[in-house]
Amino acid sequence: MSRSFKIGLFIAVSVIITTFSFYFWQVAKTPNFQVEKDKDFALLIATGGTYEGVLDTLKKNDVLNDPMSFRFLAKLLKLPERLKPGRYVLTRTMGNLDVIQKLRNGKQDAVRLTFNNIRLKQDLIQRIGNKFEFGADSLGKLLDEPQVCEKFGFDTTNVVSMFLPNTYEIYWTTNANKFLGRMYDEYQKFWTPARIEKAKALGYSKAQVSVLASIVDAETNRNDEMPRIAGVYLNRISQSMPLQADPTVIFAWRDFSIKRVTSKLSSLNSPYNTYRVLGLPPGPINVPSTVAIDAVLNAEKHDYLYFCVKIDPDGKLLGYHDFAVTYEDHLNNARIYQAALNKLNIK
Repeated sequence: MSRSFKIGLFIAVSVIITTFSFYFWQVAKTPNFQVEKDKDFALLIATGGTYEGVLDTLKKNDVLNDPMSFRFLAKLLKLPERLKPGRYVLTRTMGNLDVIQKLRNGKQDAVRLTFNNIRLKQDLIQRIGNKFEFGADSLGKLLDEPQVCEKFGFDTTNVVSMFLPNTYEIYWTTNANKFLGRMYDEYQKFWTPARIEKAKALGYSKAQVSVLASIVDAETNRNDEMPRIAGVYLNRISQSMPLQADPTVIFAWRDFSIKRVTSKLSSLNSPYNTYRVLGLPPGPINVPSTVAIDAVLNAEKHDYLYFCVKIDPDGKLLGYHDFAVTYEDHLNNARIYQAALNKLNIK
């Protein structure tokens, strides 16, 4: 074999290797996912999901720029046999290799779960369940099962107190039982020894604090006013007065369009109607915020027994409240408030 032939063969092989390497690099590393600039694509692979199902999802959502190169590398790296279920976020800068390795290794992207301002247990179930593989039905069955709720120290009426409004990162494939365990762990972390001692000083259980906190939460969205409102209700309870909290009446009717609680509405026979039933209702009337819970635990000490919405000189509702010690003073505040509602045509 001549020297020139060897040189020529070496050059030819080098060119082939370089060409193949460049092609492989392009197939592996070139961005190949048509994802919106400001919005990533979350690929959901259910437990038992197949490689063909993944391809269908990518095609249906028009995510792949070059399906052939993806399929080629996926087969080469045995993705169909090693596919892992989960939630995987695909970005516009990712190449085939990045995504395939992610799906092979099960490197999930957690769901950022945020919930607040939830009134009903069913609303909570839907809000959470729809974000995870286990679904709303599975979560609902667990939260309606007395033995499950009892395991965490609740009943089916007050179990929503275990869910503290916040933002959590949880894997999409987490099952419903493990999810409840996570929520219970977060609940336990929140209820520090200091908070538990404050609840005991009030003579309340943690669940009872949450019930009162839900009423405080419904009365005002002004965090700085919550401890004073909590103090009013604690004063009423200590004097064996009914709470007469309008939000409990609205909850009892399950009609959150009610703007004005009349004597007719407050005559409803319901354990949640604090105009008729003395003490706390059997469960929270919403999922109380941690701010409201702390407001109850750190309630302002005063002599107020009444409050109603504060009205400015122009007759507008300010969002804050006027407080009164005597019923006579409260009636005067209430007349101003009722006149403002009439002027605003709120019925």
